[in-house]
Amino acid sequence: VQESESENKLDGETASDSESKSEFGGSSPVPTSDDTPEVLNRALSNLSSRWKNWWVRGILTLAMITFFFIIIYLGPMVLMTIVMCVQIKCFHEIITIGYNVYHSYDLPWFRTLSWYFLLCVNYFFYGETVTDYFFTLVQREEPLRILSKYHRFISFALYLTGFCMFVLSLVKKHYRLQFYMFGWTHVTLLIVVTQSHLIIHNLFEGMIWFIVPISCVICNDIMAYMFGFFFGRTPLIKLSPKKTWEGFIGGFFSTVLFGLLLSYVMSGYRCFTCPVEFNNDTNSFTVDCEPSELFQLQEYNIPVVLQSVVGWKTVRMYPFQIHSIALSTFASLIGPFGGFFASGFKRAFKIKDFANTIPGHGGIMDRFDCQYLMATFVNVYIASFIRGPNPSKLIQQFLTLRPDQQLHIFNTLKAHLVDRGILGSLEDA
Repeated sequence: VQESESENKLDGETASDSESKSEFGGSSPVPTSDDTPEVLNRALSNLSSRWKNWWVRGILTLAMITFFFIIIYLGPMVLMTIVMCVQIKCFHEIITIGYNVYHSYDLPWFRTLSWYFLLCVNYFFYGETVTDYFFTLVQREEPLRILSKYHRFISFALYLTGFCMFVLSLVKKHYRLQFYMFGWTHVTLLIVVTQSHLIIHNLFEGMIWFIVPISCVICNDIMAYMFGFFFGRTPLIKLSPKKTWEGFIGGFFSTVLFGLLLSYVMSGYRCFTCPVEFNNDTNSFTVDCEPSELFQLQEYNIPVVLQSVVGWKTVRMYPFQIHSIALSTFASLIGPFGGFFASGFKRAFKIKDFANTIPGHGGIMDRFDCQYLMATFVNVYIASFIRGPNPSKLIQQFLTLRPDQQLHIFNTLKAHLVDRGILGSLEDA
């Protein structure tokens, strides 16, 4: 008995976990299978399992990177569609784990309610986005204007309907399990839907705020794997036994260098640096603007200590490159904790991957566990250090006011400009 208890503790399971497991019908592991294409299996049949996995991961990684470049080329609308598809697939993978682990009870409406809540949350978030970024289009169409005006009330009413449906679905003797699954659904929505929505917000700030963070996470994942594969000796964390300090440190320096180089290349192109805006005349997205100071080359003095080492006194670089150091540092030092969190989740339910969607990589959620955490950081970073008041949005809101309110704001602004001497100098000119 003592040996079995110690084994349970080593696996992170306590007595209370065992009781809950028996109450919920047992946590049988979700079955996984080898979905490696037969062509690759035959081509790599002579290799050891270690090197076979290395080649499978490498080939599929190149394929995913190629797909990433293609969707970037197709533009913002396709990117937003892909983000939403990824969100839905990640939600499906997590909800499916909950259903498979606790499938011993036939919970009424569980799947239906889970997808209904996903629909409600997406309606709320995407409705907010449409109102913010397509304001003129919304005001032009009467049905959209009504939906926009009462958007939050409609969203709340939809959620309240689902809440009432859940209460009506409660079954005697299964209350605890049903509330457990209710919480499971809402935590999944918080992790997946909310953070995928932040990715779209980052995209509207400029493609560079979308591409650089995602690329830094990808680079860190690849380089940490490479350094760990060839030089890894020291285990990093028990949740992920294959992670090593050598991979963690090598991935950090590689990602910072990669972030600086990628930022330098992309900062010179308006299509990446300009905010993504909707053109009401052409009903299409535009990315044309005068580059802000972030994307204009400036000269910086190198610290005296480093001047003797590098042989330069000054260096010309884009201010965004300095911000890229913060982004790549987060992607390397904090971003992996999203993966560790996912590893702990998978160990709790004794599964290897969230799904078998991508051979050698697992499910879509296995690839995006760090991306969602990164998206939240980028959004907070932009709001804290980059974004200022948006003049176009202020004008849009001003135009929706009544004439007397517009006149009041006009007179207040005029008096303020006269007091500061700005309006008078303009009139003299």
